[in-house]
Amino acid sequence: MEIRLNCEHCDKSLPNDCDEAMICTLDCTFCKNCVDTVLKNVCPNCGGGFEKRPSRPKYYLQKYPPRKDKVLKPVIENKFLQKNINIHPRKR
Repeated sequence: MEIRLNCEHCDKSLPNDCDEAMICTLDCTFCKNCVDTVLKNVCPNCGGGFEKRPSRPKYYLQKYPPRKDKVLKPVIENKFLQKNINIHPRKR
């Protein structure tokens, strides 16, 4: 799993131990506020749903460090959101 340290929409800092980090099955990372209010639990990259991102144990942070570069793709209009907003994530 890739640990991304920022929300891809609003660029909020999401450190490894952050409780607000949400990920989809492809490790796309957004803050809980953006998932709830902007994305409505629809990943703009794959159309899937989100789950709380687990934190990586300190022992493994050295061996598998978080991603250093930022992924920033603010959502303006999105086909996945419009198509899947009313469909449960497991049925998309």
